[in-house]
Amino acid sequence: MKAVIYHNPDCGTSRNTLAMIRLAGIEPEVILYLETPPSRSRLIELIGAAGLSVREAIRQKGTPYAELGLESAELTDDQLLDAMMSHPILINRPLVQTDLGTRLCRPSEVVLDILPSINAPFSKEDGEAVIDQNGKRVI
Repeated sequence: MKAVIYHNPDCGTSRNTLAMIRLAGIEPEVILYLETPPSRSRLIELIGAAGLSVREAIRQKGTPYAELGLESAELTDDQLLDAMMSHPILINRPLVQTDLGTRLCRPSEVVLDILPSINAPFSKEDGEAVIDQNGKRVI
């Protein structure tokens, strides 16, 4: 199975997501989106495939979201996309695309919806169990 993750290695959620992909036996294409952001057309494709609105795909915490006035309901999708292209930190992460679908993996265990089954236990960095000893999803 092919997989692509738009990853930020400084983000625990992104690291947990990447670890689950690898636990499923998949070595994904890892795109460090802050260094190599997706093109506008690719971002639109990912947002649509994940079933999100453009606004839902924007990260607020730890970004210039408020400084840029992006909370205004009057802003169009094009204006929000312009901001995301100018400030890739505004792209919510991690976005993952596999042969089974595309998801914004927040929380990280959402990635399990688009992976083959994992038959090994997994806990997040904070110790929260995601997959038990029997390969069953806990959360």
